[in-house]
Amino acid sequence: MIRRHARVAAAAALALAGAVAIGGCGGNGSTSIGGPASHTPAVSVATAPGGGTPTVPDGTPSPAGPTSGWGPDMWNGNSGSSMMGGGGGSWGPGMMGNGMMGNWWLPGNGTRVQTLDQARQRATAFADRLGLRVGEIMQFSRNFYAELRTTDGHPATEALVNPTDGAVQIEYGPAMMWNTDYGMHYGSRSQARISATQARSIAQQWLRDHGNTLTAGDPEPYPGYYTLHTMREGKITGMLSVNASNGQVWYHTWHGTYIATSQR
Repeated sequence: MIRRHARVAAAAALALAGAVAIGGCGGNGSTSIGGPASHTPAVSVATAPGGGTPTVPDGTPSPAGPTSGWGPDMWNGNSGSSMMGGGGGSWGPGMMGNGMMGNWWLPGNGTRVQTLDQARQRATAFADRLGLRVGEIMQFSRNFYAELRTTDGHPATEALVNPTDGAVQIEYGPAMMWNTDYGMHYGSRSQARISATQARSIAQQWLRDHGNTLTAGDPEPYPGYYTLHTMREGKITGMLSVNASNGQVWYHTWHGTYIATSQR
């Protein structure tokens, strides 16, 4: 059990390093609105094993960020969603006992998820455990993405559905590391200094700074951060998130190619 805790802690540390390393549009890797940019220490971040250099959809290399140690490479046709040698979810908060961490993960049922409707069913089974409901579902080549909302319709958090076996988890990256209500630092309340308008400007500047022609869509306000679609000629290509406190940008490198969306 101690070794399992250590592995979970190591995975969390790698993801946090990714959050630090991926900044907004400042020269030091961070963006601050209304004041001087804070210093962000340099952090070496590796890509997931076998993952190579991740790119944004137009082929421009992007920071590896949270793909390190967490994610998409373990979601393949052979290994299902197990990362740490267990028989269940993708990084195994169920190993940590009861409480909030046990709610971040729903084991797969062994059935492949191939359609948006099937992904919605699995996401709903997960959302029910948190007292949430499922909004937008998106299909990518590597996974299904689910937007989870409160019962009164406010964005709560984001989740991923494993197409191999139907396992569901809180999305790694911003939803895990920045979400102040449903993430690893739930209960923390840093000041939200970034407005939705500023978040879109920061995202757009980040895309320009990385030399591609994508545009940032409308920000969706989650607790502690915003998530935005990236667009090309009005069509979705992927997504990124902007920290509402410090303006850091985290590109979602783990989805693969965008396929389709289901609204509800």
